[in-house]
Amino acid sequence: MSTTTVAPTRAEVSRPTSKHKLSFGHLLKSEWIKFWSVRSTVWTLSITAVALIGMTLLLTLAMVNAPADAGAPTNPLDAFGLNVYLGPLAVAVLGALSITGEYTTGMIRSSLTAEPRRTPVLWAKALVVLVVVFVVAAASIAVAALLQAAIFGGDGMTVDATDTDTLRALAGYALYIAMIGLLSFALGALMRHSAAAIATVLGVLLILPILFSAIPWEPLHDIMPFLPNVAGAQITQTDEQIELMRQGNDDVVLSAWEGFGVLSAYVVVLLGAAAVLLKKRDA
Repeated sequence: MSTTTVAPTRAEVSRPTSKHKLSFGHLLKSEWIKFWSVRSTVWTLSITAVALIGMTLLLTLAMVNAPADAGAPTNPLDAFGLNVYLGPLAVAVLGALSITGEYTTGMIRSSLTAEPRRTPVLWAKALVVLVVVFVVAAASIAVAALLQAAIFGGDGMTVDATDTDTLRALAGYALYIAMIGLLSFALGALMRHSAAAIATVLGVLLILPILFSAIPWEPLHDIMPFLPNVAGAQITQTDEQIELMRQGNDDVVLSAWEGFGVLSAYVVVLLGAAAVLLKKRDA
């Protein structure tokens, strides 16, 4: 008597199913570890802190030693002005590398395999970049203000910590630098190439404002206040400084929060586009 063995069909094969789901908290922890495991993170954040503190103290020293008849600014808040231009440079590199580096090494495939929905990975990375850069920038600005008061307080170079508008302007530096880092991150997520993303964001920060102001074409001058860094930098100005900018100026001068809103809109649009393409493109 012979027996016939029937192989089970595909539908009859039982497959173990895992009930474990990767939470957003787990993703944040994973991205936090990856963020700090790269040496470029420590270097770029250190350069940012040194630039913010060093340039503030150097400008304060220059203001204190300027001749009285030279018309040099005497507002201690003016010593923070160059941080709008120098502060975001290293952060722009960090923001791009934090996402493009994973495409270079292929690690992004592991991340997307662990979280097939994909977009939570992008949001976790973005949140880590935003929070870390903001904390480092805020701490650096606070240290710069404290050192300015300690070293040059006898010369009247002390930021008024009781003025809410002044404090908002100081906090605005940290907000502005953090958003530039997030802007660079979004470009990196879109381009997936380190050199292309870094070149693009540095071109937007450094080249476009110069070109728009140098070319004598009125439409460019009308657009210039809405460039990401030009608009975003308004958050670093006090209301009094913005009013002075408006006097005798025919161009649009955005308020502090209007300018920050324009910069935030750029970031939201780019991140949204990056999220859509992340779901459609292969890793």
